[in-house]
Amino acid sequence: VATVMLVSAKEADAQQKFAHINSPQILQLMPEVKTATTTLQTFQKTKQDQIDKMAGEAQTKYEAALAKQKTLSEANKEVVSKELQEMDNELQELSKRIQDARTKAEEEVAAKENELFTPIQKKATDAINAVAKEKGYAYVFDLAAAPGQTPTVIYWAGGEDITDLVKAKLGIPPTAKP
Repeated sequence: VATVMLVSAKEADAQQKFAHINSPQILQLMPEVKTATTTLQTFQKTKQDQIDKMAGEAQTKYEAALAKQKTLSEANKEVVSKELQEMDNELQELSKRIQDARTKAEEEVAAKENELFTPIQKKATDAINAVAKEKGYAYVFDLAAAPGQTPTVIYWAGGEDITDLVKAKLGIPPTAKP
């Protein structure tokens, strides 16, 4: 019985089908990615414009403080020093607001990116899973690796590239190039 089970297990392993894919190529070709990228860039620009406006205000106040400092004399030392101190406090407060705005903008941009790209990633993953089930693959390896990282699969001999099948499942022409 053990021998029959072992032979059956080996036969089942031998029948498993393997495939590979390049998921970044598919993601780059999805029309939703282009739309999401444009939306994200617009959102980032809006946030950067807000920060730039605050920085411009800080620059104007700084220049006003420099001009005020040039009027400092022994006759008005007490009054001008007090005004300069107030201006300095305003600049420090504005600098803190700018830094807080930058931090908040980074968080908001990251959240927006997640909001825009998570459904796209899920759609691609669902298409990959559907093709794998339809074609009877036991494993599908993604041959793409992030820059600077070693690919997950470091050796593969053959296998079927299902990138074009997933493109078709997503309605992307097989000849489309990133």
